[in-house]
Amino acid sequence: MARHKNSPPAIRRRGVGMLRWAVRVASSIVLWTILLHFSTLLGLPRPPLLAARPSCLGGGRGGGSNSSASSAVTAVTPGGVGHLAPPAAPRRRFYKNNGYLLISCNGGLNQMRAAICDMVTVARYLNLTMVVPELDKQSFWADPSDFGDIFDVNHFINSLQDEVKIIRELPQKFRTKVPFSMQPISWSNEKYYLRQILPIVRKHKVVRFSRTDSRLANNGLPLKLQKLRCHVNYHALQFAPSIEALGRKMVSVLRKTGYFIVLHLRYEMDMLAFSGCTHGCSDEETAELTRMRYAYPWWKEKEIDSEKKRLEGLCPLTPGETTLVLKALGFPRDTRIYIASGEIYGGEERLAALRTEFPNIVRKEMLLSADELRPFQKHSTQMAALDYLVSIASDVFIPSNDGNMAKVVEGHRRFMGFHRTIQLDRKRLVELIDLLEDKELSWDEFSTAVKELHEGRMSEPTRRKAIAGQPKEEDYFYANPDECLGAARKRREKLKHTEYENMPS
Repeated sequence: MARHKNSPPAIRRRGVGMLRWAVRVASSIVLWTILLHFSTLLGLPRPPLLAARPSCLGGGRGGGSNSSASSAVTAVTPGGVGHLAPPAAPRRRFYKNNGYLLISCNGGLNQMRAAICDMVTVARYLNLTMVVPELDKQSFWADPSDFGDIFDVNHFINSLQDEVKIIRELPQKFRTKVPFSMQPISWSNEKYYLRQILPIVRKHKVVRFSRTDSRLANNGLPLKLQKLRCHVNYHALQFAPSIEALGRKMVSVLRKTGYFIVLHLRYEMDMLAFSGCTHGCSDEETAELTRMRYAYPWWKEKEIDSEKKRLEGLCPLTPGETTLVLKALGFPRDTRIYIASGEIYGGEERLAALRTEFPNIVRKEMLLSADELRPFQKHSTQMAALDYLVSIASDVFIPSNDGNMAKVVEGHRRFMGFHRTIQLDRKRLVELIDLLEDKELSWDEFSTAVKELHEGRMSEPTRRKAIAGQPKEEDYFYANPDECLGAARKRREKLKHTEYENMPS
C-alpha cells in the first residue's frame, strides 16, 4: 500500500488537485476585485473582508470608541517571547442599502449639530446611505457656509464608516431625479422611522428630510442608538481645521492668565424679536423688534406679552440683570469673562454696567487679529463655532438663556467630566431682582438668596427628566446625555457639592 501511495499516478492526481485549487483561488480574487470596483462605481456598500469591528452600538464606553479595532495584538513565539503584531485594518460595516437619505438642516449651529446627530442615527437604524448634510442658508443669519466650511468632512465620513455609509453626493443615476421630500414628525421614536419612514424610502429610493430639528425623541430609544448620538456629537463632528486652530489659539491666550469663565449672552436682535422679550428696551427699540417679528411670516407667534414671559422665566436675562447675578454668586471683580454671542442688541451702551463691575471682559475681536477674523466675519455659524470651542474649554460656562447653544454646550461639558455650568433659574432670579430694585431686599439678602437658589444647578450628575407625551417640557437629550456618561457619572454621584469649590475667591 505504501508503494501505491507514492506511485507516479498518485503524484499526478495530487498535482492536478493543487492546480484546480490554485485556479479557484485566483478566480475568487478576480471576482472579489471586480465586485469592489463596481460597488464603488455604483455607490453601494462595500462587502466586508471580515466581521465588522466593534463600535459604540455594541456597548462599551459611553462615547463608543473602537479601541479593540485599533489596539495591537500580542502574539507568542515558540520561544515564549511576546511581540506586537500589526493592528487590523479598519473595516466598514456591511449592511443592505435600503436607500439614500438627504437632509436639509434648519436653524443655527447647535440646532443643526443636534439634528445631524439624530439623522445619522436614523440612517444607521434604517440601513440608509447618507449624503453629507446640507446646512441652513435661508434663516435669519443667512450664512452661506456649507458643511465642509464648518465641519471636517473627511473625519466625519471616516469616523462613522463602521456605523453608516456617508457619501459626498448621490450616485450619478439618481442626480436627475427629484427626491421625495418630507418632514418627519417631531420627537418620534425609532419605531416610527421603521414603520412609517422605511417603506417610503424603499419606494422612492431617495428621500429628503426638509426639516431635521427635534425629529428624534429624547427618551425611550434603545441604548445603542443613544450612544450613537453621542458618538456622532463628541467624536465625529469635529470643526474644520481652520476653526479648530483659531479656537485653540483663543483658549491658549485666555489660559495665560489662568482662570476664565464664558458668559453666553443671548441678548441679540433675533432672540429679542422672536421671543418678544423687550424688558429694558426703549419704546423705539421695542417697536423695531416688533416690526422685525412681523416681517418674518414663518414666525407664527406675533402678539407677545413681554412682561408675562419674563416673569415666567422665558426671557434671556439682560446684561444688567446678568451683572447682578454674577456679583451675587461671588465672582471677583477681576474675573476674566469671555462674551460668547453675536452682536449685543444696543451695543456697548447695553454692556456698560457689566464692564463697570467686571472690567476684564474679552471677545473674539480682542483675542484675534483683524486678518484672522476676516474670513469668518460674514459667516455667523463659523463665528458661533469659535464661541463653542471656547465655551467647552472654560472653567465655568454661564448662559443667560436656555437656547440650543446653552443646552448643547452644557451636555458637551458634562460628557467631558461634568465641567461646571451654572444653569440660571431665570424665573426666580427676576423675582429676586425686582425685589432688590424695589428695595424690598438688601444686597446681602439678595446675594444669599441667589447662592442658595443655585446650589443644585451646577451640572451635577442627575437623571434626565422625562415627561410622557410632553417632549418639549422634558429635559433635552443633548443637554444631559445621561446614557453616555457612564463611569464619570458614577464617580461624581459620590461627591456632594456644598460649595463653589472651583470658583475664585
